[in-house]
Amino acid sequence: MPLSQIDEVCALIVIDMQKGIVALPTVHPVAEITERIAQLAHAFREHALPVVLVNVAGGAPGRVDSKFNFSPPANWTELIPELDQQPSDYTLTKLQVGAFYGTALEQILRRRGVTQVLVVGIATGSGVEATARSAYDHGYHVALIVDAMTDINPAAHRHSTETVFPRIGEIGSTRDVLALLQQRKA
Repeated sequence: MPLSQIDEVCALIVIDMQKGIVALPTVHPVAEITERIAQLAHAFREHALPVVLVNVAGGAPGRVDSKFNFSPPANWTELIPELDQQPSDYTLTKLQVGAFYGTALEQILRRRGVTQVLVVGIATGSGVEATARSAYDHGYHVALIVDAMTDINPAAHRHSTETVFPRIGEIGSTRDVLALLQQRKA
């Protein structure tokens, strides 16, 4: 279902736009994804809507068949400066794939009266999808802004955007979101 509206109180959730993650090779150019996310964050701040910046600093301890071999640099968890982090932003560090479990995300959203979340970032098939699924399970209206997300795996990105996301939310573009926010000013 295409993005139909922006709820009165919605939040932008930015997943793993941090130095160590954006340095990885991705399906789409990271500079373009970063620029779109920065535009969205700026627009949300202009409308006094919550911006939640999430980074990852570890992984859940469970056994898996496929290990991700990654030797992170010392500053790998630092959010990228292009996000223009503001004092009004919420920042969360997660230790697992999704941003809900083990963080204050649910509490932040409920206290602000949020009914809709827009999810963007890296990687589409892991952190973005896991957060979107949890948001859906928590009863939020979920919007996935597909031109503001990417993955290191083309098949994972495609599967999430074409198969999973239509089942748990509405799909939109940065342009759609900015237009709907602009209509609020009118």
